[in-house]
Amino acid sequence: MLCPNTDYGSHSPYIPCNYLPIEFLECEEPYDHKGNETARRDMGYGCSKFGGQKYEDMQFTKRNCTVLDGIQCLGDKSFWKDGFPCVKYSGHYFVTTLLYSLLLGFLGMDRFCLGHTGTAVGKLLTLGGVGIWWIVDIVLLVTGHLMPEDGSNWMTTA
Repeated sequence: MLCPNTDYGSHSPYIPCNYLPIEFLECEEPYDHKGNETARRDMGYGCSKFGGQKYEDMQFTKRNCTVLDGIQCLGDKSFWKDGFPCVKYSGHYFVTTLLYSLLLGFLGMDRFCLGHTGTAVGKLLTLGGVGIWWIVDIVLLVTGHLMPEDGSNWMTTA
């Protein structure tokens, strides 16, 4: 039996709700444990860190999902679905930041854009560390070592 506690038959036009594709579901945002891996392990869901440069660095979690109104299926309309990546976006675009870094990096505009206000002021006052800091930041940005301060990922599309 595919779906316990329901009358799921092979001739039924309905499928179990937990088999629906993500387009038919509305899922809550992942719970943020703010770096507490023990709480994440104890609860069995949520994220202790967001993002990552490589797939291996990513955490995955369960989210509570609800079937959209007007969609009929068998079983509970609200359930936990697994396999969601712990990623959050806050409006930082890589290409925009790279252009800021190339054109106005000597004034610290790239670091202001990413939320690194303290180092941005230092970069502004020294005119990009007399050009050295400016070049170093371009390299750090391109290699993925200069990221948004809030730990969010780059937005991929406009």
